[in-house]
Amino acid sequence: MDTVFSMFDADTQGTYNYSIMKDLFGEGIFATDGDKWRHQRKLASHEFSTKVLREFSSVAFRINATKLADIISSAATNGTVINMQDLLMKTTMDSIFKVGFGFELNTLSGSDKSSIQFSNAFDEANSLVYHRYVDLFWQLKRYFNIGSEAKLKRNIQIIDDFVMKLIHQKREQMNGQDNRAREDILSRFIIQSKKDPQTMNDRYLRDIVLNFLIAGKDTTANTLTWFFYMLCKNPIVQDKVALEIKESVEWDKEDNNNTEHFTEKLNESAIEKMHYLHAAISETLRLYPAVPVDSKMADEDDVLPNGYRVIKGDGLNYMIYAMGRMTYLWGEDAEDFRPERWLVNGIFQQESPYKFVSFNAGPRICLGKEFAYRQMKITAATLIHFFRFKQADESKDATYKTMFTLHMDKGLHLYAYPRSI
Repeated sequence: MDTVFSMFDADTQGTYNYSIMKDLFGEGIFATDGDKWRHQRKLASHEFSTKVLREFSSVAFRINATKLADIISSAATNGTVINMQDLLMKTTMDSIFKVGFGFELNTLSGSDKSSIQFSNAFDEANSLVYHRYVDLFWQLKRYFNIGSEAKLKRNIQIIDDFVMKLIHQKREQMNGQDNRAREDILSRFIIQSKKDPQTMNDRYLRDIVLNFLIAGKDTTANTLTWFFYMLCKNPIVQDKVALEIKESVEWDKEDNNNTEHFTEKLNESAIEKMHYLHAAISETLRLYPAVPVDSKMADEDDVLPNGYRVIKGDGLNYMIYAMGRMTYLWGEDAEDFRPERWLVNGIFQQESPYKFVSFNAGPRICLGKEFAYRQMKITAATLIHFFRFKQADESKDATYKTMFTLHMDKGLHLYAYPRSI
């Protein structure tokens, strides 16, 4: 796979992909190429490497994990079914808004109607844009503003109004304040925009916001959804994860029911001890990658390793979903969910990004990889420590919905039971 990646320009997504995605994602990092991609990549790379963001994000992840655990606790007490995917989508949305933009969105509590409207519009727009890849007449529909394109236009208007208002509020907040104290990512991009206001105008910031949102919300929530699904299908693995969490966190065992006190103990040191949890999440990503298919565009004429000739401008799709199930890459048990394949003497072993491509590889490798793992491990550790999960219908096998990310069709309906600690 490294040979294939090297044959395509690192930052060339192609005009075809751009034409499909630009209405929603604009000039953001996932839709654009060249100088704009390099500019955003450089800025984002710096932000993700800062200690300030790491600490600020961990606090937000712990707070939202606590809120989620409290909601599940209520459902467990009442014996009601939860839609885990829906709850995880709201949790990651709230976390990303706090870390990325410094605002409390509160979709998990449902207290803000405009936030819920924005969240629903964003999810629907994501699905409608992806549908363009299989809709031969989407440009005609767009021209006449009918059907799915009319619906997409309405959703994008809701999104734009909400995000532009957010950017204006953030600028007002920052006036007269010490910029060094601003911890969220939008604030730091606004600071950068003052150096180049013509390029980094509010529309450009809007594109950055939405691209950061698709990167941090859907991918993480969908991975966690499939993770909990696999734990329900493999209860022995679920119990192993719970035992590791119990052994990794030092806290007052007499305060068993206080989720807030527990999440406060989920610091960097505790999280790093959870090798089996890390392996179980990675095994989920192998079988159910957050982005199941990706594409490149040939920068010049070339020949693939199998002898197939590629002409400059040709597109190449590679199936990350299929690659994770190939026996020649992962062995005869490639279809099996086995976290132990990632461990040597109980220590997690990373695979080459050209074999395990769930976070992409090369110059476009995901900048938020460690950020995502941290959020997933904090959320998973909190929930699995306090609850045991079972599918509401154990005979049901989950199926996926075709979107940019691997969304579980019709959600994940579970029962939660208090776990003996």
